[in-house]
Amino acid sequence: MTGLDKLEMKTDEVLRVELQVFKQEHRDLDEAIEALIERGTSDVLTIKRLKKKKLLLKDKIAYIEDRLTPDIIA
Repeated sequence: MTGLDKLEMKTDEVLRVELQVFKQEHRDLDEAIEALIERGTSDVLTIKRLKKKKLLLKDKIAYIEDRLTPDIIA
């Protein structure tokens, strides 16, 4: 079961809470990556791992937002 499969089984209320948590994690990772880059002494592999984790969070955020937004037929 993938991370997105687990999200399918949750209620909208739980998804809204998780959405806020994921957005905060995403912001925190962005700040951490920027800080590591500014210092210039960081490990390239560490930055790549943090960026990958940030992308995974972005995918989860997009999935939850799509699920919580009702389909409107124009």
